[in-house]
Amino acid sequence: MPAAPIANESPAHTDPERPARETSSRRANESALLEIRDLDVRVGQTPIVRGVSLHLDRGERLALVGESGSGKTVTALSILRLFEAADASTSGEIRFEDEDVLGMSMPQVRGLRGGRVGMIFQEPMTALNPLKTIGAQIAEVLVRHLGLRGETLRRRVGELLEQVRLPEPERVMRAMPHQLSGGQRQRAMIAMAIACNPSLVIADEPTTALDAGLRKTIMDLLVELQQRLGMSLLLITHDLPVVRRYADRVMVMRDGAIVEAGPTDAIFARPKDNYTQTLIEARQVAPMIGPIRPDAAERLRCEGLGVTVGKRRWFGPDTRSEILKGIDLSLHAGQTLGVVGESGSGKTTLALSLLRLMDGADGAVWLAGRRVDGMRERAFRPFRRDLQVVFQDPYGALSPRMNIAQIVGEGLDVHEAGLTRAERHRRIERVLDEVGLDPAVMSRYPHEFSGGQRQRIAIARALILKPKVLILDEPTSALDAAVQLQVLRLLRDLQAEHDLTYLLITHDLAVVRALAHRVVVMLDGAVIESGPTEQLLDAPEHDYTRQLIDSALMA
Repeated sequence: MPAAPIANESPAHTDPERPARETSSRRANESALLEIRDLDVRVGQTPIVRGVSLHLDRGERLALVGESGSGKTVTALSILRLFEAADASTSGEIRFEDEDVLGMSMPQVRGLRGGRVGMIFQEPMTALNPLKTIGAQIAEVLVRHLGLRGETLRRRVGELLEQVRLPEPERVMRAMPHQLSGGQRQRAMIAMAIACNPSLVIADEPTTALDAGLRKTIMDLLVELQQRLGMSLLLITHDLPVVRRYADRVMVMRDGAIVEAGPTDAIFARPKDNYTQTLIEARQVAPMIGPIRPDAAERLRCEGLGVTVGKRRWFGPDTRSEILKGIDLSLHAGQTLGVVGESGSGKTTLALSLLRLMDGADGAVWLAGRRVDGMRERAFRPFRRDLQVVFQDPYGALSPRMNIAQIVGEGLDVHEAGLTRAERHRRIERVLDEVGLDPAVMSRYPHEFSGGQRQRIAIARALILKPKVLILDEPTSALDAAVQLQVLRLLRDLQAEHDLTYLLITHDLAVVRALAHRVVVMLDGAVIESGPTEQLLDAPEHDYTRQLIDSALMA
């Protein structure tokens, strides 16, 4: 299918408050681009999708929302016949541009994938091939579907990179995925999805783990391209503010079935189903922090913490860059300190430096009253049990080759190797029960659990050593609103029960408001503003802080 000439594109809508929405009367005269009737998907005897029917009109933006495991992604993958495991069965009808997708031959399906239907996957770092340059991966789509070659191919790749507003397209073409930021990788995925001017783009959680500013930037770009190129957009997400701002219609899924559907404004203003009401209310997180005792002991302190990294050059002098600049922090027992800032501001570098997992770090660090920054690793190892971490991605943080008992009990093998097998088993049972998991799951593996359950497993792994400080690096970014609220309540209860200290790194200001006593704002590796959470978020002094808050409200 030849690429549509740019000269014939219509101008993008420029309303800063809300992307344009086509009128239903215009759509009523056009046939549906995509129509699904009574879709059922089973794995073995287990129903995953049950009787789903939907239609998507040309030029329309439709959002599928629901908690993890509700069937959103499986429904989307079924459109391209990408969910065809050995024991999976699909029935019903899927028609795209009035063609029977389930009746297509595999060559026809391959023509659909990437050609007439573009796909933006949830995690660009996983979806992109780590061994190929960005340019080669975009070119692969153009060669396969359009047969472009030589200078025509190179020019089209450059045009696509410019369309998604990636700076220095020539450099990006030669870059490997790990050399780009998260937002840049997502733009590259969008470029691949629109390469052949598809009629439909399926975006599966396109803004997960992006900060508020990037989330808005990516969605504005995606909607602008959708309008300019005349595409339809099927948005799979658990991010309700994104749905409210960008979708024409919403379909709510639960347990594999659609429980409510309608225009976006009507669904948010007057939700009829109890589950839809729960999803909307779950996003409105109220502060849930407890008071800090006046005599609370200091648990963690750093002074002048910085990180300088060097880069060797073949020609000319080596270069050195300061990526963390003189950070001073103090945390007490039972306190949560929120650390916020856009991607690349230094939040995770700060966490890795405190964990002594970052080369080039200097400055003074005290843990439970003991200065630890100058210690050799062997001397510091016993202190690691007091400083544990829960990572951002509950899917990537757990070894797929270990069962839950092995994962949760791994720290005991290092720090309490003298425990008997029965004592170790009891400790694992106890901590699993604390995080709300049935101890009977110990013999199961991570892939058998939802995202929220995996995050509970990760929390249990950190808690089993009875640490004094937990570093929480984006602990809820990959979770839907309902599961996010469950995890936040769990963290609140665990803090109250064990007098835990949290260093909470996040881009979600709603999570900060709910859980943090104090907050620091980072920009370019430095703290630019700090103070009590309510005071800072309600009356920020720095322009950058105000921009963060404004972006969060608009996303």
